[in-house]
Amino acid sequence: MKLLTLILFFFFASPVTWLGDFHKAQTEASASHKLIIINFSGSDWCGPCIRLRKEILESEKFNDFAADRLVLVRADFPRQKKNQLSNEQVKMNEALADKYNPDGKFPFTLLVDEHGKILKEWDGYPGGSPDQFIDQIKPFANAGH
Repeated sequence: MKLLTLILFFFFASPVTWLGDFHKAQTEASASHKLIIINFSGSDWCGPCIRLRKEILESEKFNDFAADRLVLVRADFPRQKKNQLSNEQVKMNEALADKYNPDGKFPFTLLVDEHGKILKEWDGYPGGSPDQFIDQIKPFANAGH
């Protein structure tokens, strides 16, 4: 019973979900008047990508902030065979990269509005704490978007 409780806690405790479909994210952002974070990542080979994910994007502070203000999209480009994505997901990630990350930078993170307009970008690991990252988003999130 304790194990089931623990599993349910972790299942429901995560206030945010990372989507793989940008069009779905736009629809959600439009309906809820939220901004969108797009994170281009090499989850199994890019050291700064892994660090960004662990230290900032998966932090409790960022998740608490994002839950009410952001729709999150991850375009992952893993290299190891065991981590390969579905063909459909690869096509969506490549289409998103063609539009927003044609130079193939990793990590590369964007803050966009529901229409896909770029509001802010982070090229590489942004450094600092989750609070510092959030502080860079707040002016846009509080601007009535």
